[in-house]
Amino acid sequence: MRVVVSEYMSLDGVVQAPGGPQEDTSGDFRHGGWSIPFFDPDTMGPVLGEIAERGEALLQGRRTYQVSSAAWPNRAGDPFADWINGVQKYVVSDSLSEQDLTWNPAAIVRGADLVAKVSELRGKPGGYVYVYGSLSVVRALFSAMLVDELILMIEPITLGGGKTLFPTDGQARRFELASAATSSTGVQVCRYRPAG
Repeated sequence: MRVVVSEYMSLDGVVQAPGGPQEDTSGDFRHGGWSIPFFDPDTMGPVLGEIAERGEALLQGRRTYQVSSAAWPNRAGDPFADWINGVQKYVVSDSLSEQDLTWNPAAIVRGADLVAKVSELRGKPGGYVYVYGSLSVVRALFSAMLVDELILMIEPITLGGGKTLFPTDGQARRFELASAATSSTGVQVCRYRPAG
């Protein structure tokens, strides 16, 4: 299986709360939902469609799981919604219990077990282990060199501050551009793979 991370990113590198005003207000972030006006179903929709076709597991951090579990079960009728509601979810959390997981099928992965669990999944045959949001999880995966593909949807807006995606550990990580497309709303959809 391959670990595929996708994120909506502003021109100044912010990935915090693209989907709604209450998604993540930490650090007094007040631009939640900034990404919504830029969604282009003709260019961005096929990327999500491919993930739904090839995705066999969803890996999320606690906050992303809780936000998603409040939103997605009420949606149905399109392939991505049907996929995300039915796919096996792995929730990385040291505070939640199995009983807290109401958006099923789902299982807890403790933080100390993240690298081992993802390495185990990558050793199995199959499609994608999909990750979105979940910034601390993504940073840990980058640090452990467990990201096989990164899909950035770079949107024509600056936000002046907020959470960013990459680890700040002083390590240089090279990527190769696998493909790029421009949406009608000015979004650059770029797919990167680790170089070498």
